[in-house]
Amino acid sequence: MLWNKKKIMDENIIQSIYKKGRFKRWTQFIIGVLVVAVSYNVFMVPAKIVYGVGGLGIIFNSLFGISPSFIILIGSVFLLLLSFLLLGKEQTKHSVIGSLLYPIFVKLTDFSTDFIDLSNTDPLLIVIFGAVISGFGLGLIFKSGFTTGGTDILNQIVSKYFKISMGNAMFFTDGIIIASSLFVFGATKFMYSILLLYIVSIMTDKVILGISQSKAFYIITDHESEVKKFVLKHLSHGVTVLDGKGGYTGNHQKVIMCIIPTKEYFLAKEGIHQIDPQAFFVVTDAYEVSGGA
Repeated sequence: MLWNKKKIMDENIIQSIYKKGRFKRWTQFIIGVLVVAVSYNVFMVPAKIVYGVGGLGIIFNSLFGISPSFIILIGSVFLLLLSFLLLGKEQTKHSVIGSLLYPIFVKLTDFSTDFIDLSNTDPLLIVIFGAVISGFGLGLIFKSGFTTGGTDILNQIVSKYFKISMGNAMFFTDGIIIASSLFVFGATKFMYSILLLYIVSIMTDKVILGISQSKAFYIITDHESEVKKFVLKHLSHGVTVLDGKGGYTGNHQKVIMCIIPTKEYFLAKEGIHQIDPQAFFVVTDAYEVSGGA
C-alpha cells in the first residue's frame, strides 16, 4: 500500500513538472526541432557528415537512394519501443511527438539547400557551423523536456543508467554510428563527424545548463573564522558551514561552502591563500543558484 502511494505521488510530481510552462516549452521544442532539421539539410546531408539516426539516413541515401527522412522515421519508431521498455510510458510519451515531427520537418525543409549553397565552402566551416546550430537546437529540445526520438532516446537511456551528462551520452551512442561512416565515406568524413559530434555535445550541455556565472567553493582550513569573515565582510557573500570527517584520519572538520560570482573568483582564491596558505579547497562551476536569503 505504501509503495502504491509513493508511486502515485511520484507520477503526480512528474505530471506537474510537464504541465508547468506548457506554452513556453512547446514553443521552445518546435523551434528546436526546426533548427535541427534545417541544420541537417543544409550542413549534414550535402557534406555527408554522419551522426545519429540522421547519419544512418545519409548513409542509406548515398548507398541506396532512400530518402533520409524515411530512414529517420523508421529508426525513431524502433527506438520508441526501446524507450517504452527502459524509460517508461510517461517519458516515452514525450518522445512520440518529436519522433514524428523531426522526420516531417526534415522532409519539409529539404528545399533549404536551394537557397543556401555551401558547395564551395571550406568543409571545416561547415562542420563547425553545423555543429553549433545543431547543438543549439538539441539543447532547446532537451531543455523543454522533449526529444526528437532517434538516438536522443539512446542518449537519455545512457544518461540515466550511467549517470553522465546528456552531451557525453550523445558522444558515446552516436560514436557507434559515426564509426560506420569510416567504411562508407572514408577517413576524412569520419574525422569531421567526430569533430562535429564533440562540438554538438558541448553546445547541447551549454544550452541545457547555461554558462556558469558563479563558482562554488568548498574550503577546509584551520582559520575558519578568518575565512568566514573575509567572505562575509569583504566579498559580501553568505557562507554555509558543513560538518566533515576525514576519510583517512577520521578527524572531524568544518567545510566552508560559499557561492562566488565568477568575476570575483581570483579575489576569493587569493584571499583564502593569504589567510591560510595551507587551506584545502575545491572550486566547481555553479550553473544555477536559487533560494536563500
